Amino acid sequence: MTELPHISTSDAILRAKLDALAEFAAGAGHEINNPVATIVGRAELLLKAENNPERRQALLTIGAQALRIRDMIGDLMLFARPPKSEPKSLNLVEVVDELLLKFGESLRAKSLTVVREGESSVAILADPVQLRVVISNLLLNGLNASAAGGFITVECSSHESESQRLAIFVVQDCGVGLSPVEREHLFDPFFSGRQAGRGLGFGLCKCWRIVEQHGGQIDCESSQENGTTFRVTWPAVG
Repeated sequence: MTELPHISTSDAILRAKLDALAEFAAGAGHEINNPVATIVGRAELLLKAENNPERRQALLTIGAQALRIRDMIGDLMLFARPPKSEPKSLNLVEVVDELLLKFGESLRAKSLTVVREGESSVAILADPVQLRVVISNLLLNGLNASAAGGFITVECSSHESESQRLAIFVVQDCGVGLSPVEREHLFDPFFSGRQAGRGLGFGLCKCWRIVEQHGGQIDCESSQENGTTFRVTWPAVG
């Protein structure tokens, strides 16, 4: 099992890099968001008086791309300085089932089957919003990586270690595995690797950051024969 990210980087150096990234994000956010807001506002204003379909589509594209810039800066700021987590006792299985229901239409569109494994109830200690961000991004990653007609295996379980009880969430897809370069940069912000429809952007980066904030761990195994498996461990209740 490969531990990610940056195995050779000490905690002190990593923390310094995150602090530097936070300072950059704060400055960039101020300098970039102001002109972006102007672009969006002007596009919306012009759109109100525009009747030509082609020009309307062009204005909609301008506005959407400007908002994408805003969202990327927001993601960067959240990664560098995420809000403090407020862990609560939750049933991991219930949260996973809730999110699988939301992904139902997307799964059906690709004729994907979800194979559920593990325990029927797993007590987890996690921030409800942040836990859903992690699970949603890992499910979306597996959905995007899987070929039509394939399957995604989802497992929820618990484990008693020497020092604490852990909740474990696993997502395995049947897509083409990750390349060595993609594995190395898997949780790096804005890494733009693409393989078999898999977008390795800010989603996985946020997953790692949230899990790290909770005192957990996220690991990845990948091969061309068996697809890719993400394994997340969290502090559990009990």
